[in-house]
Amino acid sequence: MTGKTGVVSSVAFIGLGVMGTPMARHLAAAGHHVNIYNRTPEKALAWVALYGHQAKPTPREAAEGAEFVFLCVGNDNDVRDVVYGPDGALAGAEAGAVLIDHTTASAEVARELAEACAEFGVGFVDAPVSGGQAGAENGLLTIMCGSDDEAFYDLARPVMDCYAKACSLMGPAGAGQLTKMVNQICIAGIVQGLAEGINFAMKAGLDPDAVIDVIRFGAAQSWQMENRGRTMSRGEFDFGFAVEWMRKDLDIVLREADRNGARLPATALIDQFYGQVVARGGKRWDTSSLIHLLAND
Repeated sequence: MTGKTGVVSSVAFIGLGVMGTPMARHLAAAGHHVNIYNRTPEKALAWVALYGHQAKPTPREAAEGAEFVFLCVGNDNDVRDVVYGPDGALAGAEAGAVLIDHTTASAEVARELAEACAEFGVGFVDAPVSGGQAGAENGLLTIMCGSDDEAFYDLARPVMDCYAKACSLMGPAGAGQLTKMVNQICIAGIVQGLAEGINFAMKAGLDPDAVIDVIRFGAAQSWQMENRGRTMSRGEFDFGFAVEWMRKDLDIVLREADRNGARLPATALIDQFYGQVVARGGKRWDTSSLIHLLAND
């Protein structure tokens, strides 16, 4: 069995969260042999029970013999925990393998990993994704890549195609993470604007669904409007990209802006708004819950 690229590889997938679980499934469905590692072993065993292949007790053992080692974990420290040390992925990866990090992390840790991988003769691509859980489930993610050697990207891209609708090389290691930061800056502003617009429509006595039906064909159109506008007006937030994850991403963004001198006044303010959502018990609500601060004052 071969995937749409016609190439079958031995791969390791480390991290079975809401994104990693379906991404690993797509790799398996494309015909790749998949070794799984998850810090909660029960999740790895449950995945194997559904899709086959093998669960491994350490990242090192998952990476042994793999041509590609995929990571999709929580943050910089989580990445370091599964990559370094005697049981880390680099200890098991063979020279010539490529490590692909789908974690949304800092550009700093991406550059660090690129240097560490080079010492082991392993390629590296930082490859954060956008598209949320639905994009991962449906194999329609946008992947923003950084690599010091374009050859690593060229090797990895056909394998990533099984869960991507777009996959682009943005520059050297770290460039993928920097592009993801731009993505999150834009999303934060769009969601806040949408929240204010819908709340305004409701306060003005308009039917928010009717308003969205009209303006979604004009200059105000966006993915957030199409997919979150109606649920925002109904106060439904129990799905999608969680506020606590967005706060983690915006913390990375704001720290990078401190380093590079970019001014992000709106983003910093919206991050504070998300902090208020968390204070209301909404850390696991969808990011569209910004409207809760406006509609429930």
